[in-house]
Amino acid sequence: MIKSAGVCLLLLTLVLPGSVTEASPVKKQALMLPAHAVHPKVMPAAQLMFETPESTHSSGREIDQSQLKHLHPFAHDVVLIDVGHGGIDGGTSHGDILEKDINLAISRRLFMLLRKEGYHAVLNRDADYELSDDNRWHRSSSRHRRDLSQRKQLSSEIPTKLVVSVHVNWGKNASKRGGIVLHQSEGRSTLLAETIQEQLNLVYRSNNGIMVGKPYYLLNQTQVPAVIVETGFLSNIEDRKLLTSRNGQMMIAEAIADGIISYLTAL
Repeated sequence: MIKSAGVCLLLLTLVLPGSVTEASPVKKQALMLPAHAVHPKVMPAAQLMFETPESTHSSGREIDQSQLKHLHPFAHDVVLIDVGHGGIDGGTSHGDILEKDINLAISRRLFMLLRKEGYHAVLNRDADYELSDDNRWHRSSSRHRRDLSQRKQLSSEIPTKLVVSVHVNWGKNASKRGGIVLHQSEGRSTLLAETIQEQLNLVYRSNNGIMVGKPYYLLNQTQVPAVIVETGFLSNIEDRKLLTSRNGQMMIAEAIADGIISYLTAL
């Protein structure tokens, strides 16, 4: 036993030169890495900094966390465009016209308009599928709950400036028309809603006002300013023509983009 202990001690001395009784924080960190990752030639310093940004003394000087931000896949705060419904969830409908398809068409145009103006934007879906399929972490038998939680989760996983959720409305009264923006009970969200609503009213030549979206999961759970844009009433024949035509979809997308840009400029 004494001999075995001596061999173990010798091996520890070879792996950790210096004091065997107390390893430095950097050495402790090295012990937690795979054997091949301990050698400096295998893992570049930049990669190590990305994987362990808390190690700010490895180069002998303080490292500003902002210097590491460019290493993040999303180096800038983004405008997250939440494309309503998708896949098996078609949303509201009129005949063979499905809300999910209108939402995607308008959102794609909104994305391109924002990018063209130099704003960083992200779509949470760019095809016809349900976001609940991407949710592997929320243990719920409800597809709807998994879908909602997945939409909210993305805003906390990437640096998000604001969330705009694109939807289409429906009313029992076919005379109701125009866009309506729902917002959080929060000042920035209210301002964002007002700037978008103003632009939508110009498109529809209406005088609709913004509304607090109290019962909506996305607005209640998202930590950044968020709004739900009901882009028009599918139940209204005039709105329906606008919502289903390319020119109408572009006009609506431009109105939303102008509202977002006005909000960001005012901050």
